[in-house]
Amino acid sequence: MTGLRLRDRVAVITGGTRGLGRRIAEAYEAEGATVVVAARGAGDGDEQVDVTDAESVRELFDRIERRYGRVDVAVANAGASRPGPVATLAPEAFAEVLATNLAGTFHTVQAAVPALERAGGGRILTVSSALATRVTPGAAAYSASKAAIEAFTRTAAVELAPRGIAVNCLAPGIIAEGMGEQLIGNAAVWARYGPRLASGRPGTGAEVAAVAVFLAGPDAGYVNGAVVEVHGGLDW
Repeated sequence: MTGLRLRDRVAVITGGTRGLGRRIAEAYEAEGATVVVAARGAGDGDEQVDVTDAESVRELFDRIERRYGRVDVAVANAGASRPGPVATLAPEAFAEVLATNLAGTFHTVQAAVPALERAGGGRILTVSSALATRVTPGAAAYSASKAAIEAFTRTAAVELAPRGIAVNCLAPGIIAEGMGEQLIGNAAVWARYGPRLASGRPGTGAEVAAVAVFLAGPDAGYVNGAVVEVHGGLDW
């Protein structure tokens, strides 16, 4: 254990069974939180949820609140990417990305609000990407969904602040975890973007998770509506 900054907190993380979601879950547990991870393909001990289905997400938060008596932190991490050029990208692929990333974030935030209010307030983290503000050919659907999440986060922060709920957004850059591993493993893509990392290396899941801990913990009490980029410096 470190500082136990999340002692006695109950945190829900969608898309928390792998990748960055899993790293955030591990970091929250190390800080003393009770962590519930949920995903569409949940394994033993995890919660099942389909973030594209509003009722599925509401049922998730109802189950967790009944089980633990409260919810203090919600991390809307579930995401999808369907790369392809605008001219040929299948409409179904574009719709799937927006349904998972954008509508899924909306469903998670909306379902979390009543439980967080009953707990006396809490924290919501959404997840964007450096690609929300940087042009990358083939990432139209993903970038559009993440840019929308950032705008949604700022609006939700203003609306929910009077209820004692802070809403912030993590925006990772190239991270050697989850989807980032696929990017790093693509020789053509990495040859283009690797040299543009000011830090000279991709980030780690632990580095992103450390920021997620800060945003959920007591030291971030006056941080609200922020998009926190975790990218080590990107030169594009």
